Amino acid sequence: MANIKTKPTKASVKDFINGVENEQKRKDSFKLVQIMKEISGEEPYMFGSSIVGFGSYHYKYNSGHEGDAPLIGFSPRKAAISLYAFTGLDEHKHLLDHLGKYTMGKACIYIKKLEDIDEETLVKVMKQTITYLETTHQRQ
Repeated sequence: MANIKTKPTKASVKDFINGVENEQKRKDSFKLVQIMKEISGEEPYMFGSSIVGFGSYHYKYNSGHEGDAPLIGFSPRKAAISLYAFTGLDEHKHLLDHLGKYTMGKACIYIKKLEDIDEETLVKVMKQTITYLETTHQRQ
């Protein structure tokens, strides 16, 4: 089985965010740290070189591949901020109805800036994601 490349690191979240070139993304990142810390009850940590994670759960696929990942998190990428705060399940898509201006990957929400989305709706999405992951996976 291949080694998992993306793992928690000891790198500083604050230093990582301060290194974000775009001032708006930097401000939004610090705000997301506050929101996600409050929602998860967990301290932020770097997951790999570019993801800020909160909490952890263990996953195992039918293929046998398994590992640990943050319950929720984000990454301030050049094109958009990637929010890892959604299950991606069809039965949870209604949670996104009032989120605002975003695009989707498989289970990743992409936003240009935090003010484009409804913060209250984002909180609901994150809470549901944490609940889902805690009931279907082993929290670490």
